Amino acid sequence: MGDLLERLQTVGAERYHDKHPLHQRLHEGTLTREQVQCWVLNRFYYQKSIPVKDAAILSNLPTRDHRRVWIQRMYDHDGTLGEGGGGIEAWLDFARAVGLNENDVVSERHVAPGTRFAVDAYVTFARTRPWIESVASSLTELFAPALMSRRIAALIEKYPWIDRSGLEYFQRRIPLAKRDSEIALSWILALATTDELQNRCVAALQFKCDVLWSILDATATACGVPL
Repeated sequence: MGDLLERLQTVGAERYHDKHPLHQRLHEGTLTREQVQCWVLNRFYYQKSIPVKDAAILSNLPTRDHRRVWIQRMYDHDGTLGEGGGGIEAWLDFARAVGLNENDVVSERHVAPGTRFAVDAYVTFARTRPWIESVASSLTELFAPALMSRRIAALIEKYPWIDRSGLEYFQRRIPLAKRDSEIALSWILALATTDELQNRCVAALQFKCDVLWSILDATATACGVPL
């Protein structure tokens, strides 16, 4: 099991999208206001698709105990009736904080075709692959808290025109990503007990990293950010 964990961590160290040029330029503070807004507009399509992806995984989980745990992810992003919005609403708050009109965001008319294609491919993967592979693909969240922390600091320092009240999405995701990744990892380490299953889990995480990278490639092109 130690070898599997090391292999998963190596995927993140080598292929996680914190190394993408668009993210690096964002954190360096070299993006224009319009480029930041373009990134937010494109990222919304991924944000709104997360609970759809999680619903697909939920439908394939093998036991009630697994489903009881996983469904919390959908509540975290969609929110619950009578208790306010979740992560999607928090992303719309961030969109407003960078000066965007909510109708422009939710209309999706500014989403690049490549962004849409990559996100849809991920949802299809979650819907059609064995559940253990889909859960393994979510392990990019192992690497998200560090990225979120760097992003908050960079947005505050480099982009003073962004309303800080809109940064709640990133602050909220730090503990949630840690919780979710620990649960998913515990399932993978406990159940991926053969070489074949372990290889498939590693490949699933590689696929998810490729999806995130492809989203940023398409977004950068749409936003006029050189790669």
